[in-house]
Amino acid sequence: MAFFLRTSVLTRHLKKSFLQNKRNSGYVVLIPEIGEDSDKNVLLTENGLPEFNDITIEKCIAAISKLSLDYESGVKQIEESCSDCKNAFVEIFQPLEKLDNQLELTWGVAKTLYLGNSSLMPTTSYIQIHQRAYKARSTKFNSVPIYNAAINEKNRLKQLTDEEQRLLDKYILEGKLNGLDIKGVKREKLDNILNLLQKERELFRDKVKMATNIFSSFISDEQLSKELPESLTKVMSINNNASKGPWKITLQPHIFEPFMQYCPDRSLRWNTWQAYVQRCSGYGNKDLETSTHVAQIRKYRAEQAKMLGFETYADMSMETKMAGSVENVYKCLDKLLENARPLQDIELESLQSFAKERGFDGKLEHWDIPYWQRKQKWSLYNYDEDKIREYFPLPRVITSLFNLCSTLFKIQIVERSNVHTWHKDVKFYDVYDETSNTPIAGFFLDPYARQNEKIRIYDDAGWHVSIRNKCALTSTDPLSALIFNFQAPSEGSQSLLSFKEVGVLFQRFGHALRHLLTKATYSEVAGLSNVEWDAADVCGQVMTHWLFDPHTIRAISGHYNTEEPLPEEIIQNLQNVRSHMAGYNLCRELYLSRLDLELYSKTTFWRDLVKELWPKYNALPFDKYDSHLLSFTKIFSEEWGAAYYCHLWSKMIAADIYSAFEEARAGDQDVIAIGKRYRESFLAVGGACQPSEIFRRFRGRDPSPQALLNNLGLSTQKKIEE
Repeated sequence: MAFFLRTSVLTRHLKKSFLQNKRNSGYVVLIPEIGEDSDKNVLLTENGLPEFNDITIEKCIAAISKLSLDYESGVKQIEESCSDCKNAFVEIFQPLEKLDNQLELTWGVAKTLYLGNSSLMPTTSYIQIHQRAYKARSTKFNSVPIYNAAINEKNRLKQLTDEEQRLLDKYILEGKLNGLDIKGVKREKLDNILNLLQKERELFRDKVKMATNIFSSFISDEQLSKELPESLTKVMSINNNASKGPWKITLQPHIFEPFMQYCPDRSLRWNTWQAYVQRCSGYGNKDLETSTHVAQIRKYRAEQAKMLGFETYADMSMETKMAGSVENVYKCLDKLLENARPLQDIELESLQSFAKERGFDGKLEHWDIPYWQRKQKWSLYNYDEDKIREYFPLPRVITSLFNLCSTLFKIQIVERSNVHTWHKDVKFYDVYDETSNTPIAGFFLDPYARQNEKIRIYDDAGWHVSIRNKCALTSTDPLSALIFNFQAPSEGSQSLLSFKEVGVLFQRFGHALRHLLTKATYSEVAGLSNVEWDAADVCGQVMTHWLFDPHTIRAISGHYNTEEPLPEEIIQNLQNVRSHMAGYNLCRELYLSRLDLELYSKTTFWRDLVKELWPKYNALPFDKYDSHLLSFTKIFSEEWGAAYYCHLWSKMIAADIYSAFEEARAGDQDVIAIGKRYRESFLAVGGACQPSEIFRRFRGRDPSPQALLNNLGLSTQKKIEE
């Protein structure tokens, strides 16, 4: 279940190999092989929805242990029929669909509780449940008989639907990447490489965590603290009091990033930035150096790829990507860089002049950019998140979002009462199609932050949980949970969202629509399942583009007291804020994306690669002590090695998709017709067809980065105007 492994919160907690039976330190919930009260419907009510108000850890554990055993036993039975299989879809894949149904639901319920109310499902308990369910479900992708049956079915040369082809391709690719073609001594060698790789990744992760935690410095100057936002000084204060110091500076993202934006003391910014980029470099604590681990991780991944039949690890990564090849990614990155790099020079010159006009007499360095960038944005556009917040009361935004989806996709979203939930603030909605009187899908919405109950990470984008996939064989409809950490309403006032939080809501809901509106037959390729990594965020990103449409933003916004829409000046400035220093920001992402792919395509020493690539993407000179790569957890200890570019690729595809709506509007054509086509392609098909083919059906051509450049204000015309 690949999409479960991509969730950032799990990669922070589930650091050990899922296939290794290792114990975590501290309290451990032991998963019994057979639990009491283990009926398969123990977590469901009569209406088919989870009975959240009566679910306990013990019930989840009992259910997941029973279902996991049943699943593994079911896979063995299916394997026995593989050798003389006449029709793999009927004899193998349909029985596997039935096996998946209950295990997926119980797993999804546990994950929803974990993210929605961790007091009911603590991290240690959920990790045990996740590991047991993952181990069970992985058996079908590690089954040689099922792998061979998929190959044989594909070789029958009979006509297949797109969905059937994708289903076979998934089992074949999973088997290949799991090394099912490799036998004997070579297999032992591969297993040894994977074990060594996992250990190196764990060491890398642990050292970065220690290096991040070890740094701290303190501010005692009350006058300086007043320059920082109250939300920041509160978390920095060792007394948890915004107005009472001393205030502790750390490298944790929720402190480091806003501190660099707001701290007026340049020497403090320099010291903090140096500590951040020198983590694990060996310039400080030699015991926390990670350069050797970087080398070993690259070496083991290269060996893994070679044994599986790929030239490089980056080539292996492309097997699960829409881009298809490293060369295709490079072409896209180079096209974006061609426009972004010259504008970065202009942006930094402008920022230098802005800082000079305000008394700064030095040359801007890396640690100066966030501070002056924020001040320039405020000066140019009077952009104040707190003031904008007054125009986005949550109830109005949700109603407007649902109305927009109803208009575009011909659906109705209706709240259902008397549904069991995990908290009184949680609501349940049915999704109706215009052609049906019965719901085609449903979702829970949990909008508010609850201290000590919900998992929260800095700058999180909320959570979408696919509790249950659509499956025609078992007649089950999609079920989701959307979980956020928005400010709860206080007595007598509504919950007010910042514009950034409105974007979060739109993004996650657009993502959920791909799951909820799928029309696929097999759950294995329905909705978000089996979607290539670099296309996984596309539908969420498409939805956020509507926030920059003046008509849409007027409909969504309304002052919480007067109901007046957002002022026209602010509406115009939202686009200006999006494109502010877009060249500088984009070049940073392009650099990291290229560096990641180069690391897993070549054997060049990492620092030599950094020095080679840096001037091509960055106008500011490289600091000789800068060792940012040595704490780049996403590509070494998390799952994004040779895949960091994926988010940028999704943004490019989404911008191109949304440009079809813009073209229709500009040409006085039917925007609703474009919405219908979008639903029938991206939302309905999901993982049942290759995303490149879906895109061609929708746009009639291959993707282009031009729409993204236009949205960010990086087109040639924009450069000339600047």
